[in-house]
Amino acid sequence: MLDLKKGNIALLLIDIQYGLDNGAFYGGNRNNPDAETKMMTILQQWRKTGKPVFHVQHSSTNPESPLHPSKPGFQLKEGFHPMNGEPLFVKQVNSAFIGTDLEEQLRNKGITTLVIVGLTTNHCISTSVRMAGNLGFETYLVSDATATFDRIGINGEQWDAETIHQTTLASLHNEFATVVFTKELLEAL
Repeated sequence: MLDLKKGNIALLLIDIQYGLDNGAFYGGNRNNPDAETKMMTILQQWRKTGKPVFHVQHSSTNPESPLHPSKPGFQLKEGFHPMNGEPLFVKQVNSAFIGTDLEEQLRNKGITTLVIVGLTTNHCISTSVRMAGNLGFETYLVSDATATFDRIGINGEQWDAETIHQTTLASLHNEFATVVFTKELLEAL
């Protein structure tokens, strides 16, 4: 049972940026086209509770990347900008905790539990969830509020986005985080 009443809890939104609409750059087909709709519903309901919200934005060092700060894709998507003093952390690697003071700010605010949404499941979400779990945060990952892209395997085989998404979730669940759905998260709020 998802219990959002225990501990000090925060919502962490990761890399909800226009550049991640560029499927061709990231491997092609993307799964879960409703992910941003779920993320927005969660964010809107979360803000009504007054619980803390933290934002993370990827700043790629690759000048060809749609997430490079010189590109329009670097921008956070409409509606996902920080409001009312919500902190924004800009990172250059997959983990939201590396090269930022995210952990320090969470600890200073007494946050013990994180709910994580964003993009992409097998990269920045997986890395950040693993670190959050290893750092001792009780971590919840909202499975239908994240998405990823097709990938090419080590032998050149094509792996579809849904398979990548589901295997990543399976690897994280009950090891680094508890994987939940938007519906149960909203019911727990």
